[in-house]
Amino acid sequence: MKPIDEISGDVIGAAMAIHRELGPGLLESVYETILASKLSRLGYEVEQQKALALVYEDLHFPAAFKIDLLVDQRLVVELKSVERLQPVHSKQLLTYLRLMKLPVGLLVNFGCDTLKEGVKRVVNNHED
Repeated sequence: MKPIDEISGDVIGAAMAIHRELGPGLLESVYETILASKLSRLGYEVEQQKALALVYEDLHFPAAFKIDLLVDQRLVVELKSVERLQPVHSKQLLTYLRLMKLPVGLLVNFGCDTLKEGVKRVVNNHED
């Protein structure tokens, strides 16, 4: 099993290659499909639009959220194609990490002029 930092590095590298070739301005779903394909070719297990359940007291929401990409069952990748990331985007990813009890995720915004400014690592320090 690859270390999470190596998986993250591969995701960022693939995303940067896509952004260099296609630039900003495409739909998030297009970037998602292309990135998932590239990661699969690198040997990763990639799930797209994975449903995430939420249980609160006696209420059950079987598909409360959809995760853009789950890589090797360990890294959540939330994709955006917006001019600028907002604080709510990081909070969204952190919520997914907490619900899945995963330590780290990547927020990748393909809408920026350079992808370097569009990548953010989010760490889940929450303990139950």
